[in-house]
Amino acid sequence: MKLKSAVMAAMMVVCGAAMQAQVTVKHIQTEKGAIASAVWAGDTLYVSGTGPTAVAAADKEKGTPAVWGDMHAQANSVFTKIQKILQEQGLDMKDVVKMTVFMAPDPTTGKIDFAAMNAEFVKFFGTKDQPNKPARSTIQVGLVGQAQIEVEAIAVKGK
Repeated sequence: MKLKSAVMAAMMVVCGAAMQAQVTVKHIQTEKGAIASAVWAGDTLYVSGTGPTAVAAADKEKGTPAVWGDMHAQANSVFTKIQKILQEQGLDMKDVVKMTVFMAPDPTTGKIDFAAMNAEFVKFFGTKDQPNKPARSTIQVGLVGQAQIEVEAIAVKGK
């Protein structure tokens, strides 16, 4: 009888843990996009790699490429886009707990402009109005196209 009670108690603990392990997942996506712009997993929002908006779009008829601007313009564009995604989900930059910044070298200099990226980053994090700073990694990579920055973010909805 004691063994049967112990087995039942163990099963209740395992079932309870399994029920708690289930997480609601919601994909924030459009029909046009190849990937989700973000994905909720419980109270955590994973924002996909976000690149800058071109200052001037490519003109295929004239054969001209897109113009991305300098690192200040690109980084500001990326952080602003991430902030908009967060705000659409009821979050803000204060809720970001982790960022991964991917940077490619400027094609004219062959170097990454870390100082310019960081100058834009500190406009969104560690300010008087928004003192929270996320954990962050910055990695030098080769990016698709001519953009020099792409950023992923993880934000958590506080309780």
